[in-house]
Amino acid sequence: MLDTMFFYMFALLAVAGAILTITMRSAVHCAISLIASLAGVAGLYLLQKAEFLFAVQLVLYIGGIMVLFLFVIMLVNLDSAAKERQFHRRWAGGAVAAVLAGASALWLLSKGAPSFGSPVAQAAPSPDGNVEQLADLLFRQYLVPFELASLLLLVAIVGSVLMAKKRTS
Repeated sequence: MLDTMFFYMFALLAVAGAILTITMRSAVHCAISLIASLAGVAGLYLLQKAEFLFAVQLVLYIGGIMVLFLFVIMLVNLDSAAKERQFHRRWAGGAVAAVLAGASALWLLSKGAPSFGSPVAQAAPSPDGNVEQLADLLFRQYLVPFELASLLLLVAIVGSVLMAKKRTS
């Protein structure tokens, strides 16, 4: 019962933070809402007994990246961006997309309703910890995609530094 209550609390925090992130006008308030949403996701990770992902979510995303976002937002002049229209009057397309997304979610829930009553079989804990299992999977089975992603990020960083250097010169 307590796990269910925490699940709904963290899920509500994640969804409400995400909605506020895309609907608020102030960029600082949007970033703070995103922090709340990421904290809700971190709580969901903790409920799933994924302690490593919980710690990474807190330290890396909330502690590092969001602080960096806040510094960039505060350094950039946002007065001109705040005066522009935010949604460009495309409410009809948004409403149609929301109705379609809601209908598809209800259809999926109705098709999966029989599985809601049965208890979910949980895997037996292995002698290795969660971090060891993740590292083993990442560096054995998914080593090439992991290295390609790191190479792609390195190229993006070098490219952005070169583009910024050309603009200042």
